[in-house]
Amino acid sequence: MATTRIILADDHTVLRTGLRLLIDNQPDFTVVGEAADGEALLALVERVPAEVLVLDLSMPRVSGLECIKELKSRGQEIKILVLTMHGREYVKEAMAAGALGYIEKQALDSELFVAIRTVASGRRYMSPDNAEVLLDQLLSPTPQAASPDPYAVLTAREREVLKLLVRGHTLTQIAGLLHLSVKTIDTHKTHVMEKLNLTHKSQLVDYALRHGLLARRGGA
Repeated sequence: MATTRIILADDHTVLRTGLRLLIDNQPDFTVVGEAADGEALLALVERVPAEVLVLDLSMPRVSGLECIKELKSRGQEIKILVLTMHGREYVKEAMAAGALGYIEKQALDSELFVAIRTVASGRRYMSPDNAEVLLDQLLSPTPQAASPDPYAVLTAREREVLKLLVRGHTLTQIAGLLHLSVKTIDTHKTHVMEKLNLTHKSQLVDYALRHGLLARRGGA
């Protein structure tokens, strides 16, 4: 039986360990590498041959979406399955960037295995709910002369930082929640302010209220 070689990329060690146990228990799967941040992942893919990458979107140093774009720009042929805690917000963005599959972390083990086998064969995979979201977007009328939303250019990590900031968390608290350094969080905050063309933290709250971000649920 042919074995599908798989790389796991997630910044949560416990989750990666659990995923590895599940995946390695399948006779046609073998995990050949793991990465806890985006930079390590990009280097690992260059060194270790694999057919499938199971990738979280919220990766330190280089976000999951940025990793997808970078791997595609390098011409890497590895098939990418996004496995994320974020809901349907990023389906379209991740698939457009080059991912072949998109499922949420609460998916049943059996769905994960089906998704891996599907993308390994070069076909797209997403849950029925997420497929319905994309279909709705496709069939919805395109707004005339719609203004670009600066929020759309933020990375997944920058959106997480923004939401935590406007909910009153300090840089130190956010660093603890996201398992990053305070310096890294401050850098993300600076990028958010620049991309949204804001100069004061109070403007972040005003922006979030005007754009309904405080009412959003799920990930960044």
